[in-house]
Amino acid sequence: MYKLRMFNMKWQLLNYFLISSLLTVLSIYIVLEYYSAELANWNFRMWFLVAILAVCLTVGYVATKRWQRKVDELHVAMLELSKGNFSSRIEMEPVEPFLYLYDAFNKMASAVEERVQLLQQLGEAEAIRDQELTENAVMEERRRLARDLHDTVSQELFAIHMSASSLPKILERNPSAAPSVMTQLIEMSHHAQKQMRGLISQLRPIELNDMSLQEALEKWFPEYCRNHELQGQLDVSLRESISEAIEHQFFLIIQEGLANIVKHASAKQVRLAIYEREHQYVLQLQDDGQGFERRDIPSASHGLSTMRERAQKLGGEVEIDSKLGSGTRVRVRIPRFTGQSVTLLKEREGETNESEH
Repeated sequence: MYKLRMFNMKWQLLNYFLISSLLTVLSIYIVLEYYSAELANWNFRMWFLVAILAVCLTVGYVATKRWQRKVDELHVAMLELSKGNFSSRIEMEPVEPFLYLYDAFNKMASAVEERVQLLQQLGEAEAIRDQELTENAVMEERRRLARDLHDTVSQELFAIHMSASSLPKILERNPSAAPSVMTQLIEMSHHAQKQMRGLISQLRPIELNDMSLQEALEKWFPEYCRNHELQGQLDVSLRESISEAIEHQFFLIIQEGLANIVKHASAKQVRLAIYEREHQYVLQLQDDGQGFERRDIPSASHGLSTMRERAQKLGGEVEIDSKLGSGTRVRVRIPRFTGQSVTLLKEREGETNESEH
């Protein structure tokens, strides 16, 4: 405790002032003792003052440089924490003037890491539980929607059949009207085909099942883009497998984001990228559509708020960057905890349980 008191910020700062004062007093003593005659010279006095000033500035520079380095360490650690690196810690020396600040930061970072990791685990459990509870209801709803949508398309096909059936009589009675009927048939058949493909792609079961997220996207994403006349680019770069809950939430966020692009963006190209950083999983969805102003988000933010809620369930965040005429970019960040972090959390939970018993 004595060392902590001796080397905390207040006493270390006083030590630097003491050193500066002692050097100044010692310099004045030496000059008065050995160079008193030269003090009458104006040049000597000027250079003496310059020397005193240089000594004081040197001591001050050494002090501020060391303190600035300590402040910079704290600043960098805080930036890392704000970027999602919840394992960021500051290494402390046995005798450390910033000991109290560093220790408080490390404790805060540990608490934040444990809470975010616990939040992610709870979110994963909730996502899996919700998925199991709603699976039967979702499948039944899909079957009902499939019947309704196929009925809609069948009406389109019936209209095509009626027009095609009347074509021979038109050719017989009014050949000049036949080209317009043929053009109408082609347009109706193209519309029906496009509508059928789009509906089937939406109604087809979109769970991951036994596939990984990358395998499912490689199969589903190009087909979805083709059905909606989009030029899609897929880039998935994951060195290791991620949890089922994160994969599921990512897949749902992607579906929500692509649905928004089809409905509102009037885009021609879309790029989907998923990659991992040291402490984060990142999903980025970008289009070249019409974009929107930030003030317009509340009027049509249901899809965006849904994506935010899905990311927040796992301790993540969603960043939306859009500008009129420049497209939209949605970036989702989910914390990535290493095996060491998980082990430490389990050890702490075990110690807590033991202390309770």
